[in-house]
Amino acid sequence: MTLSSPSAKEILSTMLPFLKVAGAYAQQIQKRIAVHPDKYDGDHLFANALTDADLSVQTFIEVVLLAKFPEMRFYGEEYEQSFNTKYFRAIDLGPQGDYLITLDPIDGTRYYMDGHPNYLVIMTVLNSDGFEGAIALSPANNKYYYSLRGQGTFVGTLADDLDHCKPLVIEDPGEKVVLGTALSPMADKVRSHYPVIDLKTEYSTEVPVPPINGLLTGEVAGVILASAQFIDTAALAWMAQEMGYYLTTYQGKPLPALSDCENYRQSEIIVSATETMQNKLIEIMQAESTT
Repeated sequence: MTLSSPSAKEILSTMLPFLKVAGAYAQQIQKRIAVHPDKYDGDHLFANALTDADLSVQTFIEVVLLAKFPEMRFYGEEYEQSFNTKYFRAIDLGPQGDYLITLDPIDGTRYYMDGHPNYLVIMTVLNSDGFEGAIALSPANNKYYYSLRGQGTFVGTLADDLDHCKPLVIEDPGEKVVLGTALSPMADKVRSHYPVIDLKTEYSTEVPVPPINGLLTGEVAGVILASAQFIDTAALAWMAQEMGYYLTTYQGKPLPALSDCENYRQSEIIVSATETMQNKLIEIMQAESTT
């Protein structure tokens, strides 16, 4: 890290009060939310979700970042529609020690739009080689989670500051596995070994289905994704790893450096609560790749 760079903890600690305000705003307007035109030409129900909350939360956090950390790199999910993108020094990863802050203003926008509580506000601090820190607020549940590289994952209420949070420990993670939407064809094969949540076919507008953030709540024990965005799913997988879970590629190898990835995404990840589950999921995915 360069001498002038704040630490990941300093960044998260400074931004936490403002993230709490953003979360309170999102929770307050959830029932009255207005949906914007689809932001992607996606082929599944999670791809076409953009709300006033996404845009407003990002704008608010951008204003704070430009005031508090004007020299930092920043990439927000809605950067293409933001008025502030041009004021940041860069939106991409830099050399080692030149951190990139990212934001998913409403992770789980489809859940949010349907009135479910399991959405998050996620901020990460990225280095060239990997995650330095991440924070995920759950406004509807009065909780937040944060991780720092090599220091673990912690949980607290929205009244707590970072130092009052406690280490996150899932006593009984069970065996439920979430499959990303691209992996729906694998559901039956995985289901022959573990209970499966197939997000593409099982998402419900009426009953909240545990998403990837169920790793932190204990609702799910494993997740398999064809790709994971730095700003949300990759961040949650890394936070689970900091908690003590296993995180690898489909081949059982450590994930590549972030600088070796493209389009702010890591490819083909498996995360699970136990070594036994991780090895079995790797075995399943390797068998699939050879057929």
